[in-house]
Amino acid sequence: MKHKLTPFAVKVYKAVLTIPLGEVRTYKWVAGKAGHPRAARAVGMVLKNNPLPLVIPCHRVVKNGRRLGGYAFGPKLKQVLLELERDFRSEFSPIPKEKNDIIMEIF
Repeated sequence: MKHKLTPFAVKVYKAVLTIPLGEVRTYKWVAGKAGHPRAARAVGMVLKNNPLPLVIPCHRVVKNGRRLGGYAFGPKLKQVLLELERDFRSEFSPIPKEKNDIIMEIF
């Protein structure tokens, strides 16, 4: 099933896919990677509507100062996911670029 995404949303999701397992980036960082450095709030709105939260790791995006920020499944689960990833990141590697491209074809 294909989802209708804006070009900005596609850029946001691609930027989020580059965040390594067990690491976090800010909404501002994602906005910059998406080519719109002043659009941090818009990034939050895009991530709020993430159609594939288990594939596109929006839980890795936090507010400035490393405060958690929002998450569709609640802040407790966001914190748990981040802690699990930090604990196990040595056993996993980030999604290779070619798999990112396959994932983005879904949209």
